[in-house]
Amino acid sequence: MKGPTGREKPRVALVGEDGNAFFILGRCGKALERAGYPQDEVDRFYKEAQNGDYDNLLRVVMEWTQEPDEEEE
Repeated sequence: MKGPTGREKPRVALVGEDGNAFFILGRCGKALERAGYPQDEVDRFYKEAQNGDYDNLLRVVMEWTQEPDEEEE
């Protein structure tokens, strides 16, 4: 599945994890870095995710990442 930059979305498991906004932001940002996203795109993710409330953070995370398949969890 492609994200907003046309790249493949990295898989990030968040279900059952800490719901703290900073935890979610950091985990997803690191996943983008590990997936090979260039720094300017990672910075764009951080800017979009932090530009609003908690619901905005979750919306942006869903745009940029995807849940792992069941066998990957």
